[in-house]
Amino acid sequence: KTTVSASAQARYQDIESFNVVGKIPGSDAKLREEYVVHSAHLDHLGIGPPVKGDSIYNGAHDNASGVACVLEIAKIYSRLKEKPKRTMLFVFVTGEELGLLGSSAFAANPTVPKSKIVADINMDMPTLIAPLLSVVALGGQHSTLIEPVKKACAYMAIDLENDPEPEQNRFIRSDQYSFVTAGIPALHLKYGNKTADDRNNLSQQVQEWRAVTYHKPQDDINGRFDFEAGKKYVQLCFLVGYQVAQEPARPQWN
Repeated sequence: KTTVSASAQARYQDIESFNVVGKIPGSDAKLREEYVVHSAHLDHLGIGPPVKGDSIYNGAHDNASGVACVLEIAKIYSRLKEKPKRTMLFVFVTGEELGLLGSSAFAANPTVPKSKIVADINMDMPTLIAPLLSVVALGGQHSTLIEPVKKACAYMAIDLENDPEPEQNRFIRSDQYSFVTAGIPALHLKYGNKTADDRNNLSQQVQEWRAVTYHKPQDDINGRFDFEAGKKYVQLCFLVGYQVAQEPARPQWN
């Protein structure tokens, strides 16, 4: 017995945004035709609703920190006198916040033969707010990539833990998953739960931090950063990628 009339208007705008890809050629005559990817997303939300009077969503942790880490790894490779056997790709993707758009585009139509990409190690908001004493290898259990992670963690005396928040299903929520759907083994190294005071509640601290900072203008360079943790994170991810680049056998799915 009720009638409703409604109307709506929508305006659509095409926006073009670019992925950025760097390459350091490998040294082995055969393996240089294969590629190891270090990836991070370079976008955030831009200008949005003001929070506490600020409308600029800087994305310092999410994900300028990941981009900076990939750049530092690229710098390490650029300074190596003897390059790794496989070629290294440093892939900075756009549109992650809108649904992994840039990484999906790259994984579908990469700048090198898709069949020659052997692995992706993704860096998305490593959350460098406390000493890095343990890490979680999101997706590590699905492929042999967990082996170089184990060796790198042992070398650096960093504990390797199970995911403290499996219900969050973080493995499918960042750019590594675009490589997975293309059949390429991939993982994402995140903070663990270990803390120096033995309370081992870093996950809880991160949740408290996220409540006031994550996806808000307050995520800026003046926020909470542990730069020593950033250094260790770069070293750890470099060691993982370097082992993959040197190992004659390609990573395999379990």
